[in-house]
Amino acid sequence: MSQQFTETPQQAAALEKVLTELKSVKGPLMIALQKAQDIYGYLPFEVQNRIAEAFDVPLEEIYGISTFYSQFKLEKKGKYEIGVCLGTACYVKGSGDVLNKLKEKLGVEAGSTTADNKFSLVATRCIGCCGLAPVMTVNEDVYGKVTVDELDKILAKYND
Repeated sequence: MSQQFTETPQQAAALEKVLTELKSVKGPLMIALQKAQDIYGYLPFEVQNRIAEAFDVPLEEIYGISTFYSQFKLEKKGKYEIGVCLGTACYVKGSGDVLNKLKEKLGVEAGSTTADNKFSLVATRCIGCCGLAPVMTVNEDVYGKVTVDELDKILAKYND
């Protein structure tokens, strides 16, 4: 899903300050991308383009770095990030069904955010709660032994 990019004057000024400060730094791209993501919460195309222009590198190089490292997000995260563990123990106990039902309920694929920016859905690997399999998280909240029948009740907790 493509999201519309909007920025505040404060964000634009903060990015400009970062780019100016990094002009004299050797190998500034990773730092610039990290700081830009801190400012915006993700790396929209427009910001990647500004970084490419500021350091006179091809946009493809910026995009390559942004997509190679898992720390970088190309889509704005929702207020609530739902993670469904697809590690072996969770998967064997039905986390694939949980993920599929959440995709259906939220209307997004894993790795995407709902149109209202409320929920992001992420397929994760082992989170270390194998005894509670299948496990899902919503931000810092952990839900164990989750079934598809419980999803409406869990999601209702986050309808604010």
